[in-house]
Amino acid sequence: MRKSIGIVDGVVIAASSTAATSSIGIGLGLIAGIVGLHLPAIMLLAFLPVLGIAGGYGRLNRVEPNAGNSYTWVGRTLNPWLGFLTGWVNIVGTVVFMAYTTAVTGSAILQLAGQAGLHSLAGLALDPDSTLQTTLIGLVVLAAATLVAVRGLELAAGLQRYLLVFEYLVLLGFCGYGLFAGTQPFSLEWYNPFAIPSLTALAQGMVLAVFCYWGFEAVFSVGEEVRDPRDASRGGLIALTVMLGIFLLATTAFQRVLPLDELAGNGAHGLTYFGEKLAHQPLAALPLIALTFSAVASLQAAVIPTARGTYAMGRDGTLGRIWTRIHPRHATPVAGTVLISVISSAIAVLSLVIPTVTDLISAAVNAIGIVVALYYALTAIASAVRFRHLLRTAPLEALRAVVGPVLSAIALLALGGYLAWTFYDSTDHFELRADNGWFQLLCPVLMIGSGLLAGAWARWGRKSPYFLTGRGTDAEAVTLITSA
Repeated sequence: MRKSIGIVDGVVIAASSTAATSSIGIGLGLIAGIVGLHLPAIMLLAFLPVLGIAGGYGRLNRVEPNAGNSYTWVGRTLNPWLGFLTGWVNIVGTVVFMAYTTAVTGSAILQLAGQAGLHSLAGLALDPDSTLQTTLIGLVVLAAATLVAVRGLELAAGLQRYLLVFEYLVLLGFCGYGLFAGTQPFSLEWYNPFAIPSLTALAQGMVLAVFCYWGFEAVFSVGEEVRDPRDASRGGLIALTVMLGIFLLATTAFQRVLPLDELAGNGAHGLTYFGEKLAHQPLAALPLIALTFSAVASLQAAVIPTARGTYAMGRDGTLGRIWTRIHPRHATPVAGTVLISVISSAIAVLSLVIPTVTDLISAAVNAIGIVVALYYALTAIASAVRFRHLLRTAPLEALRAVVGPVLSAIALLALGGYLAWTFYDSTDHFELRADNGWFQLLCPVLMIGSGLLAGAWARWGRKSPYFLTGRGTDAEAVTLITSA
């Protein structure tokens, strides 16, 4: 693959994958229903472990830029089985994210249609909370995003750059105005994490807030295509810092404009409702347009790093060789890009058993949040183990590469474990409902369990040398490790 992108493109890819506008538009209401009027506190608190994780990613990428990133680093530093599991849950989590984001994209488009006066088509009432209608529309958008991703990173990053500029201008404008125009009294208690109502609320809120920052590591997935490996680290850190500022601004503005019942009650339509409270049409449609752009960009930004991850796993022989096929003209992993989109589309169709977009988002985000906490923690531990010598030779550098990642890993594993236990303990029966604890727990269990089965097939079926050396058969990768 070509080394075709620099630091600006890296920031764009990381920021698009994080999808701040989508997180704000559909996530703040979900989190507010859990932590109450403490959204700024939970977003600030969640930033701390993510920052520690980012330090580990950055240091690992400096010595070994690799399309597999966490899969490769964990496998070569800790254990190949843990490495494979890290790569697998990363891929499966992103595929599930893409599946429900198709519904989010379709919902935003139908909301726009409704604001334009189009409420029915060929006698069919258009419903932005219908998973059937929204998924079908979103699948068309996913196909277009896949085509752009196949054409190359430069085109994809260039398109995302314009989408991001529009999104952030709208967010800054509306949230900045909301700080002053809102009628809800401001309180410093909003920023007090000790005022969060319970430990369960803290754990679930933290996992969901960490999920909002999820995606910054996409820039490390294209590490082999970045001209300077340090630019990937800088791009991820810049994107994270920008996310923190935007989340703090948005959470404060939302709580200034919306009382808790309205904030928690609007679910996937939170940003639309926020815009309508602050402006009349057509200006009130701008936040919804920004949400649509964010959903489209996040679909494209999700398929790009996932295809690179499967490319690295195919290169190591842990997945089939089809994942390593490179487009002869655009030098992108074309087979992986298309296959990831096809699999996401299939899961999106299967998820139609969940009737509303809001319930679909709730079920998917909780499941992904737990597996994200797991593979972030494993990557952080790999960084600490690999660079533990810095504790003696470079104590300041060890803070970023060892101490910060270890503390973050402990925090995320504790939160994920506690949340899994609360799901298990919350009911005594299974129902196919987004609010059923056993159903919520089943999703991450299936993600992890399927990874163990796939790993067993790769180890004894494919007989991948990765499970013996952690390196696969790729000579270039071995050379990178040796030189590092």
